Amino acid sequence: MTSKLPVTIVTGFLGAGKTTVLRHVLSQNTRRLGVLVNEFGDVGLDGAALANCGVCAAESSNNPAAAPTVVELANGCLCCTVQEEFLPVMLELLERRQSLDGIIIETSGLALPQPLLEAFRWPEIRTAVTVDSVVTMVDGEALAAGSVVGDTAAVERQRQADPELDHLTSLEELLAAQLHSADLVLVSRADKISTAELTAVQERIHSHLRPGVPVVPSHRGMVPPDLLLGLGCEAEDDLGRINHHHDDHDGEHHHAPVRSTVVQMEGAWNRQDLEALLRQQLTAMGLLRAKGYATIAGKALPLLIQAVGPRLESWYQASPRHGGGLTLVLIGFGVDSSPLEAALEAIRLPS
Repeated sequence: MTSKLPVTIVTGFLGAGKTTVLRHVLSQNTRRLGVLVNEFGDVGLDGAALANCGVCAAESSNNPAAAPTVVELANGCLCCTVQEEFLPVMLELLERRQSLDGIIIETSGLALPQPLLEAFRWPEIRTAVTVDSVVTMVDGEALAAGSVVGDTAAVERQRQADPELDHLTSLEELLAAQLHSADLVLVSRADKISTAELTAVQERIHSHLRPGVPVVPSHRGMVPPDLLLGLGCEAEDDLGRINHHHDDHDGEHHHAPVRSTVVQMEGAWNRQDLEALLRQQLTAMGLLRAKGYATIAGKALPLLIQAVGPRLESWYQASPRHGGGLTLVLIGFGVDSSPLEAALEAIRLPS
């Protein structure tokens, strides 16, 4: 099967830090990305901010007249204009699929994530892309002060600028919807609040999260790109890249550094049993990411596995590096793989 393009959806209110994180990720990234921006006016990413995007750089040097990879949808909330705006743009990007390694979508801060997620099930695109992760950003400083946004007036102006925003009843409800769809939550401006305030913020948002969703403090957008982007499916390559990005950037909010470990086992598994076990075990472990390949009984191609928080996606895909058995990279703040290995051993099929 042809490799699916991974899609990262970044959501959060205006001012939560989405653009800052994307600038950092794109400046550190070496992959070829399509970027779809659904923010209003001059608050979105601009061409200068994306100068280090792999596709953009290549096209600007090889073919200045080429259509830009960065696409801005500023005429309406993406969750209200999925069919009119999103699908045509996605189909256009997919025509250039061979020149892309992945796609990032920055939604409007007032967008509901669920309609966009449902659009990825549409026949026109579901076989070509996979939603790798939904990353929700929240303003830690604002939440610590009792507000869901830092600049309520700016968000209200954004609301008034789009007449299609008839789905909103309150910002609190929208925050709850964004958190419920999240596979990873980034708390921005964590360096501006105390440890006690950060704990209170985490407790406030916890009730809206699905089990297993990690909450990661951040500041200045300094997030390792590989935590956000499901790019590259070769476990060995991912392990090398992740181990490069293990420093803590959160000032006084010290956490165990991001670490990764590899689980390797010989044998074969039943797909249904393996997926059920991984969903249970990976959620319980509170990992940031897991990815790899597994041999499935009766199948010629290995099963590619990608997980972010509680989201697990898998499909059959050839890999020149997969020599059989199971190879799984686990990425988190403290990874003890022994319970997972024991559980995998228990359901491994007899040779």
